[in-house]
Amino acid sequence: MRPKILVVDDDPFSRKLFEDLLRPKDIDLTTVATAADARRAFRLGDFNLVILDQRLPDGSGLDIFVEMRTERPRQLALLVTGYADVRDAVRAVRDGFFDYLTKPFESLEALEAVIGKALEMDRAYREIADLKETLTSSAGDPVVIGQSSGMETLFSLVRRIAPLDTTVLIEGESGTGKEVIAKLLHSLSGRVTGPLKELNCGAVPESLLEAGLFGFEKGAFTGAVKATPGYFEEANGGTIFLDEIADMSPKLQASLLRVLQEGRFTRLGSTMQRASDFRLICATNKPLESEMESGRFRSDLFYRINVVVLRVPPLRQRKVDILPLAIFFVDHFSRKFGKQVGPLAPDTVAALESAYWGGNVRELKHTIERAVVINSGGPITTAELGIALGPSTSLTMSGIPLPYREARQRFEHDYFSQLLQFTEGNVSESARLSGVARQNIYTHLTRAGIVLKS
Repeated sequence: MRPKILVVDDDPFSRKLFEDLLRPKDIDLTTVATAADARRAFRLGDFNLVILDQRLPDGSGLDIFVEMRTERPRQLALLVTGYADVRDAVRAVRDGFFDYLTKPFESLEALEAVIGKALEMDRAYREIADLKETLTSSAGDPVVIGQSSGMETLFSLVRRIAPLDTTVLIEGESGTGKEVIAKLLHSLSGRVTGPLKELNCGAVPESLLEAGLFGFEKGAFTGAVKATPGYFEEANGGTIFLDEIADMSPKLQASLLRVLQEGRFTRLGSTMQRASDFRLICATNKPLESEMESGRFRSDLFYRINVVVLRVPPLRQRKVDILPLAIFFVDHFSRKFGKQVGPLAPDTVAALESAYWGGNVRELKHTIERAVVINSGGPITTAELGIALGPSTSLTMSGIPLPYREARQRFEHDYFSQLLQFTEGNVSESARLSGVARQNIYTHLTRAGIVLKS
């Protein structure tokens, strides 16, 4: 559907400017000159964006927006004024305006960019609202957000393989949401009515991991006061999700392989074999082929679980997903803490989209949670994010050196971002200045998750 914009301005020249700017862009535009007409149009239509003049013959744009937000709390609006006053700017931000613009406009390109960003945010808000409605009718389903090409490809693969009862290996950096993909696979499979048992192989000592998987009989070891079934047994008819499987010890790797081959297992302290029918989903943040070549992961187990591989892209390679994810987390934590927080200010959105996100979606989630906690109500500012604005060449996290792989990725991202900014996107000039062959520049950009603007 075409975006719908309501312009409220008593200046006919301003209304004409907006008409000339927006109508050619296939936007459903409504223009009115008074507060009364604005209220009437707002009652009759659902607008993606409202552009309000500050001073009107019969009212104030600031006051009208307060009324609109009472009826539609997520309504996005721009305040436009020819009478710049810092107090009005402060109130506009406090009341939740997306942005505050002064006439005459600095440039039509800048005005167009602000309107485009506001419409993008409105689209994200509406997608989140649709998602919440879907979740209400299907409570318990995992929440998966992503509209980038990489995530769309991933979702398509998930939908195709979920009904097929095959082993799946999910690869991706820490914090990308591998466990959410595992839950989605289970929810879309024929085993959805069965249990989903999750275990992080890197967070549990070997002895506890073995007991948790196989179960144990009373007296099998010190502290085993009663017979207890393990995940193999409890997951019968369902799914087992083993996260960070690369951290499983060689001994347990051999035991797991035997269970997968035979479909049977034995509790610790018992001699009786038990059968279990479960689907195995594994995840890793380490390349298993490298782990196998180094001797840390069994090749026979690798080939047994490497049936279907799903790769979750890091957040820096799908920046288009940052805004909808951020809006979802703002809404989630606002409801959790009983607060009215939002929207995200334009400079806040820019800061979120320019950050590196070495911790991926998990880091973004924690960042938004912090911002909501300290926000007193109203738009989220960059100061509340607590993140570095723009590229950062830091190769440490909390003073601890990053792993070489991640440090190199961060350096390349920051280096080529700054290089392209300096050359204004000129790839040939970037190649000349960097000493990197032009054809190799594209390889570096792809690896760093940098998309050239057309």
